[in-house]
Amino acid sequence: MHYRKIMPYLFISPMVVGLIVFRFGPIAASFLASFTRWSVYAPPQWIGLDNYREMFSSSEFWTVLTNTLIFVAAYVPGVVILALVMALLVNQKLRGITLFRGLYFMPYITSMVAIAMVWNWIFSTRFGLVNYALKTLFNVNSPPAWLADRPYTLFVLILVSIWKTAGFQMLIFLAGLQDIPRELYEAARVDGANDRQIFFKITLPLLSPVTFFVTINSIINAFRTFEVTYAMTQDKPSYAPTLAYHIYRNAFIFFRMGYASALAYILLLFVGFVTFINFLLKRRWVFYRA
Repeated sequence: MHYRKIMPYLFISPMVVGLIVFRFGPIAASFLASFTRWSVYAPPQWIGLDNYREMFSSSEFWTVLTNTLIFVAAYVPGVVILALVMALLVNQKLRGITLFRGLYFMPYITSMVAIAMVWNWIFSTRFGLVNYALKTLFNVNSPPAWLADRPYTLFVLILVSIWKTAGFQMLIFLAGLQDIPRELYEAARVDGANDRQIFFKITLPLLSPVTFFVTINSIINAFRTFEVTYAMTQDKPSYAPTLAYHIYRNAFIFFRMGYASALAYILLLFVGFVTFINFLLKRRWVFYRA
């Protein structure tokens, strides 16, 4: 009997140990490191709140934070709307529709390195397809350096990020669309409702839980976006386009582990605050079928 009582704990113990050692342990260690001056090559020195004071007095930090907020504000509605439109398109009973679902999902599973090579060529200053079109079709003699100039770099990162991740969010929307009972649409048609009324009165309200999940997921992904930034802008601009990449530069290029840890906790606070606000507003627009 005693053996049966401890068996469940033995089965979950590897997961608990892994969670403590590889999750909670680094979280606590990075929190302590944020109050130190640590260059990896020397023991950390306790400096209190100096990292945070330096951060908030740095113009570079505020520029990077502004870039990150602009990225989030543009990426989240862009990926949610595009994913919803794609889900509506592939939620049709047409021959070969599964092929289009696979094509839309393919960018998400494609290597970021391969994607970066293609998009770097498209937006290349001298040989890029975009600048070639601007020169030949619109007579633009001096097209922008898309991956070096500050505003254009952010635009390209937003565009590529939306294009890459919309396919995954599309599948979530598609699952939500297919979960809506067909009887509701048939009843609305009998009552004389048109396509616009059906979309705004049935589809969107019943899809609101899925929309909420996609929105929260997109916000978190937008704040911690790193892969696309690293792959497309490494060594091109002289600044960090987003906060996650700014953390990487300070930690693994400048070896300022303490300062990078402080930046990471500021990023955590922003993600937690925005997520908390969304959960507070959830009751106003998210409707669950009971």
